[in-house]
Amino acid sequence: MGHSKKCTDLTTYYDTTTATCVPCKFKPGYGVNPNCGYGDDGGRHDVMYSRCEANRFNDGSRALCVNCTSCPPGSNVIRTCDTTTDTECEEPSGSTSQVPVKIQTDPPSDKHTNFTPTGRLLPTTFNPTPAASSSVVIWAVPLTILICITLSLISAYIIYMKRNKGRRPLLHFSKRSSLAKEGFAPLSAWSDDVLSPDILSAPLQTVLNNLDVLEELVILLDPESQFLKNTKHLASQCSFPSTWITYTYSMKDSKSPLKALLERVTSSHPDWTVGHLAKLLSQMERNDAIAVLAQLQPTNSPA
Repeated sequence: MGHSKKCTDLTTYYDTTTATCVPCKFKPGYGVNPNCGYGDDGGRHDVMYSRCEANRFNDGSRALCVNCTSCPPGSNVIRTCDTTTDTECEEPSGSTSQVPVKIQTDPPSDKHTNFTPTGRLLPTTFNPTPAASSSVVIWAVPLTILICITLSLISAYIIYMKRNKGRRPLLHFSKRSSLAKEGFAPLSAWSDDVLSPDILSAPLQTVLNNLDVLEELVILLDPESQFLKNTKHLASQCSFPSTWITYTYSMKDSKSPLKALLERVTSSHPDWTVGHLAKLLSQMERNDAIAVLAQLQPTNSPA
């Protein structure tokens, strides 16, 4: 029997300060005595722990000591059982493992708990059915990601080739630092062979007015990719803070980040032209986007 009438689970004791049943603390090599040795009034009736008997152990993960397991036929004993560690066996294949013959758990409380004549709590043993092991194919996830990236690159290349079919090859411009630091070089010095002077000198608002061109730029620049610079880099070139860029991309489902960027630039810098945008794209090595700007018709666009 236990020492508490209020706590029927003999692995707990009655805490007078909180008026609740509190689990006994586990101790490797020992099993807890009924109600941790305490009565309902907080008095001590027995020691809290009893050392595990021969052929029994407790690794500190349970309240009670359990029986040591035996190695199956054909295997060797690598490590014998002691009060804190179960038997360790060597399988015929040479691998070592702890192979429990019987798995024991702490007993349920109240009427299902058995005790020795001295009042010690005895564990109830059971033999559960082993769970079926499931094989995990560790290479499936990275392989799937690699296939998706490859297909995305192939699709982007096909779209790029179709859009640039029949167009003049674009010049490769040398990279320079942000325009916010260096200012703009004369447009004729770097883009005469790419865009006409009329397009270069057209107001940046012309891009927003031409929905077809804007849509193509959105398709090219808004997607996030580790291989190509996108709208985030363009916004950084324009010296926009990272908080604004992050917020704009969080609203991507309702509004294109590139469109929001162009609207803000045209509002804060009404003197900017298509040439300014083309130079930024050149520094980002996005000549595919510069080629889209060649479709603009500034003479037919509103001033």
